[in-house]
Amino acid sequence: MYDGSSFAEDCLSVFRYQYANCAEYREYSRLLGVESPDTVTGIDGIPFLPVRFFKQYKIVSEGCRKISGDPVVFSSSSTTGQIPSRHYVLDRTVYERSFLDCFRMFYGQPDTYVILALLPSYLEREGSSLVYMAERLIRETSDPLSGFYLYDYGRLYSLLQDLGRQGRKTLLLGVAFALMDFADKYSLPGPNDSWLTVMETGGMKGRREEISRDAMHGKLRKGFSVSSIHSEYGMCELLSQAYSAGNGIFRTPPWMKIIVRDIHDPLVSLPEGKQGIIDIVDLANINSCSFIETEDIGRLLPDGSFTVDGRLSGAERRGCNMLIE
Repeated sequence: MYDGSSFAEDCLSVFRYQYANCAEYREYSRLLGVESPDTVTGIDGIPFLPVRFFKQYKIVSEGCRKISGDPVVFSSSSTTGQIPSRHYVLDRTVYERSFLDCFRMFYGQPDTYVILALLPSYLEREGSSLVYMAERLIRETSDPLSGFYLYDYGRLYSLLQDLGRQGRKTLLLGVAFALMDFADKYSLPGPNDSWLTVMETGGMKGRREEISRDAMHGKLRKGFSVSSIHSEYGMCELLSQAYSAGNGIFRTPPWMKIIVRDIHDPLVSLPEGKQGIIDIVDLANINSCSFIETEDIGRLLPDGSFTVDGRLSGAERRGCNMLIE
């Protein structure tokens, strides 16, 4: 497992490789004044590609690295009229290694859990990287009780009651609106912290009114009778995930790091505690782009963890629109 001891050095190596082999990333870097990768001597000088480029272009580093697995294309969820992002993953085994190693790091071996996935909006479309990850984790449990659920909340409620009576270690992974819908109808007797982990994977996807994370987690804590709600932070444009065990504090695996930069200048990094746009280094993205500027706002904390405080709203990014146009 990657230990991060050479992370800074590896970042520069990957940056040079992707600058040479991904035309869109190279052009964007040049628009920001990086005419040669040799002029970049540290992570702070690396340009981060705006995530919206995955909507407009096929972001692939067309190099000579050996591809050992089958390719797959992941796409983002989108509302009517929106263009989804598409992530061309040339080697799916890199993604599998990333999410399996990350899960084991934060939660232990999958086969120690019953894993239940409540992901209706993702199951109803093709190309979801979250469904791909959940399917593999469910297979890793080798437990016939593990599986997906759509809208059969009654069956899920009965199963959770049975698992609670047996004290079976259980992970319920769910999109936020579905977990909220469940909590509207059912309330598990508790406390359940000894056996149940509830993990939400994101917002309401247009299915319910958006509310604050604190309000949502409060309702879910009450409905599932647990003291904290875990969260997964990921996106189709990344092959790695960050996890929160509660309170909205996310932590990354060693091959994934967060940099917070000024909303108006994509090359200015902000100090710890200052709110800005979240940039992500994901070394697992070796065959696309490992340096992604998200559209999320957050803060970096002293221990390397981070918060997600909201979404970027209509800010112009220097260089970005020039290339898109």
